[in-house]
Amino acid sequence: MSPIRNFDEEDIVKHRIFLRKIQDRIVETKVKSTSNEVIISFEKPFVVIGEKINPTGRKKLAAALKEGNIEYVKEIALRQVAAGADILDVNIGVPGVDEVDLLTKVARYVSETVDIPLCLDSANRDALAAALAVLPGRSLVNSVNNEEASMEAVLPVIKEFGVPVIGLVMHDDGIPNDADTRVSVAGKILERAAKLSIPATLDTGVSTSQKTPNHR
Repeated sequence: MSPIRNFDEEDIVKHRIFLRKIQDRIVETKVKSTSNEVIISFEKPFVVIGEKINPTGRKKLAAALKEGNIEYVKEIALRQVAAGADILDVNIGVPGVDEVDLLTKVARYVSETVDIPLCLDSANRDALAAALAVLPGRSLVNSVNNEEASMEAVLPVIKEFGVPVIGLVMHDDGIPNDADTRVSVAGKILERAAKLSIPATLDTGVSTSQKTPNHR
């Protein structure tokens, strides 16, 4: 969900400080499929979101989506569930496709294939609305960031369908390095979501550092 970055020991310490500062402001997030519920919370076990249904860097999937071959998507979905995914992210962002139509078809197909919650990965408000209207349970939306245009486009749709959102801790200059700026960015997202009674969790943009292999 977020750009890959390398963090040294100081970065990781700052990230831990950020998490301590922001922890009390994040509400428990519940998502559901037809019969399974997943809870995202500091008090609950780690939740794995499978992100292989994303054509970025995956030529075979991009070609399949352009051709309308969603059988290949089924194969990817089943592999991720078998590997232990708790939630499946669905991104069909291929240039030239009708995102409203394709996201709806693919998301519905995946929901009929596997009984775990979905995470709709799109900034297209019309596509999100169309997909949320046909999905069972309660999906997650990925994502909204600190930029005003992002929040204005996505949050009203999320509010309409009563689903939670992932807040990407990023502003106009990218993902902040220092904890205080991250807290400020995250705080703005959480505050806007709270005003609309939208549960929000955070994608903080951290990744394993090559310099500190023990932090995984």
